[in-house]
Amino acid sequence: MTIKAVAAEGKNLLNPQNHGLILLDHQGQMAFNTKNIGIGDLRANVAILAETAKGFNIPTLISTISRDDFAGPVFPEVSAVFPESEKPYINRTTSNAWEDQNFIDGVNALGRDRLVFAGLWTSVCLNGPVQSALEQGFEVYIVTDASGDMTEEAHQMAIQRMIQSGARPITAVNYLLELQRDWERKETYGLTSEISQKHAGAFGIGIQYAYDMVHGQK
Repeated sequence: MTIKAVAAEGKNLLNPQNHGLILLDHQGQMAFNTKNIGIGDLRANVAILAETAKGFNIPTLISTISRDDFAGPVFPEVSAVFPESEKPYINRTTSNAWEDQNFIDGVNALGRDRLVFAGLWTSVCLNGPVQSALEQGFEVYIVTDASGDMTEEAHQMAIQRMIQSGARPITAVNYLLELQRDWERKETYGLTSEISQKHAGAFGIGIQYAYDMVHGQK
């Protein structure tokens, strides 16, 4: 029997209604010893996630570890988009956030069975809750270039381990464009263009050109 193609959204694709975003430990002291990605690229990719989540109204959970006595404040790219005065961060002492009840209450408040994670460090504070979430039946995506570790090997081994357990890897720009998906979605076209121009390097230049062409500016 010949299979016939049908124009339809893929069930494995992310959209603004089918997932929640969890940002873990994007803090100064954690970034200081992150070596697999440059700090500028890391911060830009985290900014893409935060701004995308805010613009597309994604339920978002932000958690920190030992903020007051070790790891310090979150990146300004996060706090500028999600001020703690408006959205309290869940601070914890456990490297596996899934072992903290306040964090679990925050996860349940998202109301989503599909979760997108990013965090520092990949092998510890990201891997732990990802493994726990998978064990409890959640569908998990990991943003590999908005996460990092003390060495390239530590990062890559953790990514492989999470993939072997069932997590699905994506990148920050991948996340933004998967939510936009159709350039006829005018309500978020400007948002997607703006985020791309600010944080997505050469791709942002192309988006600017396309945006100008659509709006009659040459």
